[in-house]
This record gives sequence, C-alpha cells and structure tokens, in this order.
Amino acid sequence: MSRYALFGRSVSSSPSPRIHAAFARQTGIAMEYTAIDVEPQALGAALEAFVAGGGRGANITVPHKEAAFARCARLSDRARQAGAVNTLRLDQGQWYGDNTDGAGLVRDLTDRHGLDLRGRRTLLLGAGGAARGVAPALLEAGVGELVIVNRHPERADALADMLGEPARAHTRYWEDLATIGDFELIINATSAGRHDGSALMLPLALCNDMTAAVDLNYGDVAIAFLAWARSAGLRTIIDGLGMLVEQAAESFQLWHGVRPDTDAVYALLRQATPEPKAA
Repeated sequence: MSRYALFGRSVSSSPSPRIHAAFARQTGIAMEYTAIDVEPQALGAALEAFVAGGGRGANITVPHKEAAFARCARLSDRARQAGAVNTLRLDQGQWYGDNTDGAGLVRDLTDRHGLDLRGRRTLLLGAGGAARGVAPALLEAGVGELVIVNRHPERADALADMLGEPARAHTRYWEDLATIGDFELIINATSAGRHDGSALMLPLALCNDMTAAVDLNYGDVAIAFLAWARSAGLRTIIDGLGMLVEQAAESFQLWHGVRPDTDAVYALLRQATPEPKAA
C-alpha cells in the first residue's frame, strides 16, 4: 500500500485524511494517508523519514509551503511561478513539486459557486504561501485587477514582482485600505484571528453590492473574516472548505493519474462544517 501524508503545524484535526480516504474508495486505489505535525526546523528530517518508510507523495500546508519549494529537484510551472509548493511527488528518489491551491480555488468559485471571475476588481489580503499559490490562478481566470495588501509590505511587493503583470497586479499599504476603493472580490489569505480569536477590522468601504468575500481558511480559523463579511451585509460569503477538497483532488490526480469526483466528498465534509451564511 502506497503511503501519502499531510505535513504542517497542528494538522492532527485536518480533514485531509478523510478526503483522500474517500477518493481512494471511490477510485479503488489502495493508499494510506496520514497527517504529520512538524515544526519548520524539522521538516527536512520528517520528509526523509517519511520516504524511508515508503512515502510516495505529500501535501504541504502552513507554514512549510515555501520551504518545501526549496527542497524540490523539479517543479511544475505553477509551483515555480508561485514560489511555493503544496504537493510533493517522489520521482526516482527526488521530489517533484506542484501547487494545486490556485486551481482548487478557481474550480470551487466558478464550478461550485457559479462566480464569474472575469473583470472583477480583486483584493488579496496576505502574501504568504497561500496567497502565492492562488494569485497566479486568479490572474489566469481573468480578474480585472489584483490588489495585494499585506501587513509586511515587502512581502506583498515581492509577490507582485513575481507575478510580473504590473498593469493588473500591484500592491497597496494595509493602512490605505479605507481609501483604495471597493472590490467585487475580497480574498482573505491571512491567519488573522487564527491564534487569539480576535476580530478582523476591515473598512466597510471595501465593499459594494456585488462583493463576494472568500476566506481560504475554514472552520474556526475563518470565523473572524466571515463575521466581518456578514457585518458588511455581503450576499456571497464563501469559506475554504470547497477549495480544500478541490486542491486535494488535483493532488490525487498528480499522484494516481485519475481525478476523483469531488461533489460527494464536499457534501460529506459540509455536514460537519456548516456553510457560512450571508447577512
């Protein structure tokens, strides 16, 4: 039985093992998938031990996506563009790295939620591994403008430079949020409220009648941003559960050559994590 795993910090409660177990049953593929908690300084040793124990592939989550990128001998175009990896596959004893986050997000927003991303003025909050994974896919999906804002502006500038489309993708300061206009799509790729449960204070001036609010997180981690979206009276509020399932399906296809059906798996997980309600 081939072994696969999720590597991250505090991932013991992640639904990823359930997702891949469902995919395996659906496709008749024998595989084992576990979640492995690892601190940043121990990632290299953990991956080596995993391979020694028969590991064939892995998903990578916070805070290891950029570190995993540096460990790959080969990279997909989208991983190279993002500068971050969320999927590893062992090829002839070396890691091949991919990033399925962007494809997973776009498929969830367009296919499941019916959003047309073309031409939308988009605000991306955050510039870490999650933001780097989805930003190229958002541009490819046709958003009209991508404004990147991060509390550490140098990271936002680095992400914009990496995207290489200054006419469409550029940065502003966090302090300017109240004066940069409104958006049709706001995506939270930060961990605000993750550790202390604090409220996420964003100006209501960012919103208009068409604004869709999307958090790449789900469950308790998404509470702060989703609460703000409800307070703003937004009609379209989406958490990251669907993206999680879709990016997992992309990873599964990279490992096994077949893409599983995601609707039934999403519905199963949605029962335990209620869909966010609009105001």
